[in-house]
Amino acid sequence: MEHNGQTIQAMSPIFIISGGAGALGKHVARIALSQFPALNPQVKVIPQVRHAKHLAEAVAQVAAHRGTIIHTMVDPDLRQTLIDLAHEHDLVAIDTIGDPLAQMSALFEQAPLGQPGLYQGEHNAYLERIKAIEYTVDHDDGRNPHELDEADVVLTGVSRVGKTPLSIYLSVLGWKVANVPLVREIPPPKELFEIDRRRVVGLIIDVDVLVQHRRWRQFGFVGMGGHAYTDPEMLYEEVDVARRVFRRGGFSVINVTNKPIEESADEVIAQISRWVEHAVTN
Repeated sequence: MEHNGQTIQAMSPIFIISGGAGALGKHVARIALSQFPALNPQVKVIPQVRHAKHLAEAVAQVAAHRGTIIHTMVDPDLRQTLIDLAHEHDLVAIDTIGDPLAQMSALFEQAPLGQPGLYQGEHNAYLERIKAIEYTVDHDDGRNPHELDEADVVLTGVSRVGKTPLSIYLSVLGWKVANVPLVREIPPPKELFEIDRRRVVGLIIDVDVLVQHRRWRQFGFVGMGGHAYTDPEMLYEEVDVARRVFRRGGFSVINVTNKPIEESADEVIAQISRWVEHAVTN
């Protein structure tokens, strides 16, 4: 097989033996192998190895294929057992954890936990946060209303009330947020009233502040919205229409006037958390 003019050589497989899911070991293997483009070994993961019996079986599997071991065993007893077993079978065992743990333990003057799976838990949390941000971006400004039922939070309110920045801020904290604009002449999407109302939060702002926000917006985008976009009388009507939508849906309401985004986010989270606690206890 050719790769960039070089012949790809097959070789004995590399086995990742891990007390967790093996993501770290596989990542290390891929980074290292990228430096050897002429080699193409299989990389196999043997995950959740947390007992001596399972460890012996894993090493025997590697021995049967005359493979190489990369291990990420954080349990010190299992790590030593693996090293001994690899020696007995005359296998190469690359330790990605032992030396860093020993050096950090000396540096911090503290013994490591020796508990597998912690990295994977943090990695999963990071991936969930990325998914939340992606969902929020895809459901900004009323997009994809048929997927509102997938949101943790749905924010709704008139234009320039601050739905988008608040949505993005919450998504960075791990919340999947959709936001739905309320326009006086256009009925809200029916899906807004079909999802659990306790996940919907209406945003209200004082009209004089809303006028300022819209004038700044109009200044940045000349000709946007026309006179009605910033006319106080029309804005009072818009806010009244929004309040009627909130009452119709039975949505909780938060006044965001002159509040920092962190404070508004805390109020939204408090509202949704009360719903979650109620759902769990019933």
